[in-house]
Amino acid sequence: MGSELAAQAEIAESMGFHSFWLPENHFGGAASIPSPLMLLAGVASRTSRIGLGSTSYLLPIRHPLAAAEEVAVLDRMSDGRVILGVGRGFQPAMFTAYGVDPKEKRKRFKANLALMIDAWQGQPIASHEGDDVILAPLPVQQPHPPIWVAAFGPLALKQAGGLGLPYLASPVETLSSLEANYARHAQAFTEAGHSGEVAVPVMRTLFVSNRPARVRAVKEVLAGEARHRMRDAEADPEDWTIVGDHAYVKDRLAQYRESVGVTHLIARGRIGGVDDDEQLASLEALRVLAGDA
Repeated sequence: MGSELAAQAEIAESMGFHSFWLPENHFGGAASIPSPLMLLAGVASRTSRIGLGSTSYLLPIRHPLAAAEEVAVLDRMSDGRVILGVGRGFQPAMFTAYGVDPKEKRKRFKANLALMIDAWQGQPIASHEGDDVILAPLPVQQPHPPIWVAAFGPLALKQAGGLGLPYLASPVETLSSLEANYARHAQAFTEAGHSGEVAVPVMRTLFVSNRPARVRAVKEVLAGEARHRMRDAEADPEDWTIVGDHAYVKDRLAQYRESVGVTHLIARGRIGGVDDDEQLASLEALRVLAGDA
């Protein structure tokens, strides 16, 4: 897994993409990624420029000092390339396995994140024995690496806005839901007294091809995914994917920019039935179209 991901990141870097992203998930079989930062460390060793992003580094199941150290080390070894997407998690079995009360996840998330931010800035942190400890090494990026909050519900996105942090929506939210939720996030951001520019990232499954038969085939695969695996998908995959020919994708990218002001598009390109050559061709088309949109 690690060498394959690093090879993908090398290609993405050579094509000029801004960042390479991994999720976190547990107990889902061989494809699970329980430790995204460890895999991103492998990516860091084979790349030099591309950003290293986690879409949902789960804070409630981690000790905050240990998590702060892991992030700081990755930021050091990558010369300041970390973008830390943090999340709470939603699987009851995961919380049970880690001995965490799911009802406490939002409280633990907020407390752990606050401690991590203090630690990254070199502030003394009280240990369980009462002695103060100071994190070392500190991250390259100060006061801390960029933090985005994976927020898949109204309370979570309100919390993200209240903390003054960008909100990373579910990859299966429709465009209309994204518009409403980014507006709610902006309201919470302003009401909490924050100001200034904030990143607007969007995750989408994306495939570009001028071959109609391939576009139809990929849409069928994604419809099957929605039926069998993505029960939280809000509507037809057409509403939360960007799949089509060059003209269609260019128009959709422009629509996302106009509707929600998207600043970062995190594209999932690994789709069942799409081989490596097709994936590379799709990514290259995306690179060109994103620049033109």
